Amino acid sequence: MRTLTVGDIHGGLKGLLQVLERAEISEKDRLIFLGDYVDGWSESAQVIDYLIHLSTTNTCIFIKGNHDVWCEHWLADGNVNNVWYIHGGKETIESYKGYSKQQKQAHLDFFEAMPLYHIDDEQRLFVHAGFTSMHGVERETHRETFYFDRTLWEMALTMDKRIQQNSELFPNRLKHYKEIYIGHTPTIRYHKYEPMQAVNVWNVDTGAAFTGKLSVLDINNKEVFQSDTLMHLYPDEMGRNT
Repeated sequence: MRTLTVGDIHGGLKGLLQVLERAEISEKDRLIFLGDYVDGWSESAQVIDYLIHLSTTNTCIFIKGNHDVWCEHWLADGNVNNVWYIHGGKETIESYKGYSKQQKQAHLDFFEAMPLYHIDDEQRLFVHAGFTSMHGVERETHRETFYFDRTLWEMALTMDKRIQQNSELFPNRLKHYKEIYIGHTPTIRYHKYEPMQAVNVWNVDTGAAFTGKLSVLDINNKEVFQSDTLMHLYPDEMGRNT
């Protein structure tokens, strides 16, 4: 059985289907999604439909991202957050045209059930963005940090790679976990087009929301699977997301 972690999808169902096919997913595989399933390309509601179905055939964990929080709030009360609307919310709302009240409720239930983080039995942490507590995620006092924080990744990027995890110089924030898997900050910002590693942190968001690809990472052997660039899968939408 493989354990595969999936980067930010952002409404790109075509990319999701393509990368899972390339990874040759079977029902034995365990899938851990790092959040931001919606907002960006035109098939956000359809991505959620597919993920709900996938959870009936595979063991899946769906971490909640910031875009998922915004969509959840809209499904719950109908109010449109202006920041969300201009950062993909408009396209997500459009993707729900024709959906019944019952279908939207099923999606709301799906969002509400998502954890903010997951720790597996090998002390590997999966979280959308990061955390700030030096004592680990269980002591984090602000839930928004799990899906908005970028300081954990920024800190990992600046560390001297020669510092070992058992060193007193190694940040306490990172010592709690064998490995940490995140999304949220596209690697294409650093002109990297595959998942990036910085000390024991792996960033699997390879910019599918913009000009990048959707990535899947086998956390045991670190094999990477990728879709085509999403802008080529959705050529009529290139201007909006690039």
